Formats: sequence, C-alpha cells, structure tokens
Amino acid sequence: MQFKYPELLWALLLLAIPIIIHLFQLRRFKKTPFTNVKLLKKVVSESRKSSVLKKWLILLARLGIFASLILAFAQPFSANENALKPQETVIYLDNSFSMQAKLDNGTLLQNMVQELIRTVPKNSAFSLFTNDKVFEDVEIADIQNELIDLSPSTNQLTLDQVLLKSTSMFDSDPASLKRTVLISDFQERLGPLPKLDENPNVYVIQQVPKDLVNVSIDSVYISDSDTEVIELTTILSSNTSLETHAVSLYNGDDLIAKTSAAFNDSRIASVTFSIPANAPIAGRIVISDTGLPYDNEFFFNLERPKKIKVLAISNGDIDFLTRIYNANEFDLTSTPLGQVNYGAIEDYDLIVLNELEEIPTGLENTLRTFVAQGGTFVVIPATVIDLASYNRFATSFFNTNYGAYVVQKAAISTIAFEHPIFRNVFNKRVTNFQYPEVNSYFSLRSEGQNVLTFQNGNAFLIGGENSYFFSAALDGENSNFKSSPLIVPTFYNIARNSLKLPKLYHTLGRYEELEIPVSLPKDHILKIATNAYEFIPQQISLPKKVQLTFDENPTEDGIFQIMNGDEVLGKISFNFDRKESGLRYQDIGNIESDRVLDSIFKFFDEVQKTNSVNEFWKWFAILALVFVLTESALQRFLK
Repeated sequence: MQFKYPELLWALLLLAIPIIIHLFQLRRFKKTPFTNVKLLKKVVSESRKSSVLKKWLILLARLGIFASLILAFAQPFSANENALKPQETVIYLDNSFSMQAKLDNGTLLQNMVQELIRTVPKNSAFSLFTNDKVFEDVEIADIQNELIDLSPSTNQLTLDQVLLKSTSMFDSDPASLKRTVLISDFQERLGPLPKLDENPNVYVIQQVPKDLVNVSIDSVYISDSDTEVIELTTILSSNTSLETHAVSLYNGDDLIAKTSAAFNDSRIASVTFSIPANAPIAGRIVISDTGLPYDNEFFFNLERPKKIKVLAISNGDIDFLTRIYNANEFDLTSTPLGQVNYGAIEDYDLIVLNELEEIPTGLENTLRTFVAQGGTFVVIPATVIDLASYNRFATSFFNTNYGAYVVQKAAISTIAFEHPIFRNVFNKRVTNFQYPEVNSYFSLRSEGQNVLTFQNGNAFLIGGENSYFFSAALDGENSNFKSSPLIVPTFYNIARNSLKLPKLYHTLGRYEELEIPVSLPKDHILKIATNAYEFIPQQISLPKKVQLTFDENPTEDGIFQIMNGDEVLGKISFNFDRKESGLRYQDIGNIESDRVLDSIFKFFDEVQKTNSVNEFWKWFAILALVFVLTESALQRFLK
C-alpha cells in the first residue's frame, strides 16, 4: 500500500500523547471509615478493575478514530508499477485516400475520428499525427473540430517513417512509459508491420472495409493520331473481378462520349475515344462506383495545336518544302548555311539540312543539343558531300555512316507501312505502285529502321523518332521523288511527329517541370488558377521562356489555367496518384499479440486497466466512523 500524501503520516506520532497522559494520570482517593472493612475492600477492588478496562477501551477507540482519519487524509492506494510512471501516448491516424472507403455510416476515416472523439479520456494529454499534420501534447477537445474536417492526403508515410516520427515526438525521459498507436487499413505498400516482440509499446489497430468494390481510372494516353483524329486510350483497373463498367468522357461540362469498358482476367480494362485533332479539350473522364471516390475522375487537357516551326538550311531550291509545309499548319523559314543563327535553332521543331556539301562542326554540335531537347532533323545529302563531316555527325544517330557514292539507277520499291510516318497513310499495302527512282545515291549503313528501300536492298530513307537520313539528293536531275505521291506523306508526317504534344496531365505530389514560351517583363510572374484555387508556382524567367516547377502545389486535382496577369497562356491538368487504389491489405489477424486490436476503445480500456489505482481512504473514513460509534457505545452501555 502506498500513500498519496505520506508526509501526513507523521501525525500518527501525536497518538502517543493521549497514551502518555493515560499512563501517568494519578488519581487521589478519599478515605472513608466503615465498620465492615472486609466488604468495602472487595467492592473497591471490583470497581477499580472495571473502571480501568472501560478507560482502556475508550482510549483505543479514540486512538482508532484519530489514526483512521490521519490515514484517510494521507490517501492510501495500491497500483502496479506502470501506473506510477509518467506516460506518453502518440497516435498515428492514417488519412490516406484508401481510408476514404465508403461504409454504411460514413467513410473509414470518419468512423475512426468519431471513435477517437468518443473514446479518448477527457483532460488526458496525448500527441497525434497524420500523413500531413501534427498535434503535440493536446487534449481531444482541442483538436476535435480539426479531426472532423480532416481531408485525405497525397503524402502517404511508410510504416518505417511513422515509427521514426513517433519516436521523435516522445520526451527524452527514459523513465516514462511510451505508447505508439497505429490506426490504419495497413495496405501492403506501407511496408511490413513492425515486429511487436521487438517493439513492446507499439499497438496496431486495423480497420478494413468488407466487400468493397473499387474501380479506378489509372491513366490516359494518346495511342494514335493523324491530322484529323486523336485516339485517346484510358486504362482502368478493379480490385475485384468485373465484366464491364461504364465510362464517360466530358469536355468541360459537356458529355461527348460514353462507352463500356470490358475487364480481362487481370482486372484491367482499356477504352479508346476518338476526339478531333484540332480542337482544344478540357477533358474529364468519369466513372461511378461504391469504392474510393478520389479515383473516379481523371483530368487531362489538349490545347489547339500550334503551328509547327520548320527551318530549312539550304543553299538550293526548297520549293517542294514550301508546297508541303503550307502556312495554315506550318511556319517555314529558309536560310543559307552561311547565315544560320545557331542561337535560334532551339525555337524550331524540325530542321531540314537540304543538300549541303558539308556539315560544319558548329552546326553539328548545335543539332545534337537540339535533338536532346526533343527536336527533329532530316538530312538530304548533295550529290557531292564531305563524307568526313557527314559521318562525324551521323554516327551519333543509329550509328549511321555514308559510304561509297553509287552512280546507278535504283527504284524505290519497299515501304515500311508500319513506320510511324506511314501509319494510317495507306488503306492497304500497295504492290503495283509507281515507285520513284534515283540516278545515284550513297550507300547507307545504319542500325536505324529502313523507311524506304531500293529494289537492290539499299536504304533510301532510314530513321525514326527524331532523326532521318536520305541516301540520295532529291533535286530534279538526280531523282523524281519530288514529283512522287510519296513525298507529301513522308515530309508532312515527319514534321507532324516532330511536334511533341504536351503532357496530357501531371501527377500531384511528384516533381514536375513545365516550360512556357513567353517573355516576361521584370518583376512579372505567372500564376496557376482555377475558379476557387490559386497559387504561384516556383519559376525561373529566361529570355524566351519561363520554367515552372511543381512539387508541393497544387494540392487539388483538376484543370488549371496558366495566367500572365489576366491573359490565359494555356492549361495544365493534375491528378492524384492512383497508388492507393489497389486495396491490398496486410493480413494481421493471425498475429498472436494482445497489442493487435480491432478498435480504439479496446486500447484505451486496456490502458485504463493498466493504470487503475485502488484507493482506500474511503474505507479508513468508514473505519473512523465505526470507532466513533464504538466509543459512544462504550460510554453509554459499559458501566
């Protein structure tokens, strides 16, 4: 037994005072003569014995009264060792998107918040943190409203990060009892659970929805495109086996297409929408399910395509390029080799080196940088070239080399119909086509794909992605390719493919960069805005463009406008990362531990039992009352 106020026990020493008084109290007796002395002595003896007994009993009763009262005021109690230690509790409440799973009476997160508010003892201090918020040394009444308004977070902590953070929130006092409570659905991607035998003060509370069906829109990409139509493919996934699910495509608030997605055995489905190639679209793909709400919408945007900027570096005639690259779709510039502005090359999408006798080192280095930044080039050799300069440049692309000059007629007989520049050009593979021919060509060795091939197997055009090499001059004296129907789709689609479409969307929480081709005056900045949300991203203003960086902002998904003052420069879309949608939970039900619980109430109930204190002051108060009654009875009934 222990005492809350042990210093009061010193008062027990005061009980010695009445004992001493009783022992040393001297009483004088008056002598009275009687005739029968023998009888008198007997009566006196009996009276003195009964009087001494009564006084001792009354003394003991009174000592019992004062001793009981002193012990009652010292407040005796009994408790286990843990109840007497300083105690700290740190709670991790998972507010990731998977905790937005719908239940009959709200979401998983809402249920956990309500249980916390009901269960945490009043006036009990604790610390709580989520994936993006921290509340240190608070009482439940202090943070009740903030917990009710808690929103899902894109920043999902792993279990290792959670334990590290909880450890940092404890005091450094080694004598205190520290408890960490993990409240989550514990998806597999959080990492393995901590070993409870090595972490004796870690409690795990798992909440998992039952029979939850969740369909997620995972990604959107352009699967194919031409001058008129863009094929937009959407990938969906499900956590359970489904046959089909409805998918809708909106342009702003206007429904433009609706179809049904068929799932395969891997629970994956794809849907393809056809949209106009030249129309801007503020796209929104929508599904409806009873699972997680955050992955039911997917935002993307397609801007009206800008004119493709083509630079022809040529000392000769480029009329054939002027006819192909009309002013409605292209911005064609021609310049002789000696007047090339190397600093402006990065502003173009396609560079055509038309029949140059050599490729200077300065141009070579500039083109390499141009390609590294996403540009495309086409090399058309002259009939007489400096092989060393050509090969010095060409070797960097598909290990291409120009070889011997062959003076011999050769007809172009093979077309790579599967190549991107000829895809969707022909309705069928033509075999009786009137193919063009050349009078001379260079042998061309390359690891790149043959796009057009001579009858003798030598390459006429090789390349792909952003680099193309012809093996022969295209002037009228050497070839009739300029008058062939093949020249239009060849050069047109090379230019079309050179314009890289901007990203359809960006992902929240990831580091993203975007370049906006605009020159800003000094102290001017770009901002990103929607109707109800606006922020200023990190940005670097360069002479001809502004580099925007997105990391922590925005925090909401949707389609945003890029604003320069009141001018709209473009749009950018953001979506939440879909990593929460898998709903693959860890199986912790088979872990044999009394610290794996299924409710918050059980944790606090266990803590309360551990911290229970048995107080005895009431019993001593009752005992004092008993002694009071005993003393009264002795005074009244004991003669």
